[in-house]
Amino acid sequence: MAQEKSAVLSTHSNYYFAVEGGSALVFLDYFGQAVLTWKGSQYKYQNTLALVTMLDLSSNKLGGEVPDEIMDLVGLIAMNLSRNNLTGQITPKIGQLKSLGFLDFSRNQFFGGIPSSLSHLSDLSVMDLSYNNLSGKIPSGTQLQSFNASTYAGNELCGLPLPNKRPDEDSALGPGKDDANIQKMRINL
Repeated sequence: MAQEKSAVLSTHSNYYFAVEGGSALVFLDYFGQAVLTWKGSQYKYQNTLALVTMLDLSSNKLGGEVPDEIMDLVGLIAMNLSRNNLTGQITPKIGQLKSLGFLDFSRNQFFGGIPSSLSHLSDLSVMDLSYNNLSGKIPSGTQLQSFNASTYAGNELCGLPLPNKRPDEDSALGPGKDDANIQKMRINL
């Protein structure tokens, strides 16, 4: 009778984050390893950032800017940094996270525009950028228009899917058009 062999994968990861003075989030280092036991042999993988698929630091009162090093976690499928006091602009490096399907940056203090690199994340199916200080036009021609308007609530954003338009795209009548409409009104009276 043949013995059935099994595979065992165990992982050990340490993430070191520090909050300096209660106001700045600093990514200090990442150490990780995965040990795969396959057919009696052990294989050890160290410092494999691609093994990190989820990052949830929500509701931690974190402050400061999101460290660029987090954008090196290219295996991320889900990232939740909501309900903190994070500031700064959303880095264009977010476009490196090609597998990202879930992103929640809501209820922070991010400012500036939405980087166009965010629109290149084709797997992104859940996103929440609400209640920040974001401004400008939502990048067009992408899946970013397919999200509900609540995704962008509490910001100074414009463009689809939001009903508001940019101030320079105001639908008010320009000079000369008012006069023509007034003339039509007088004639119709």
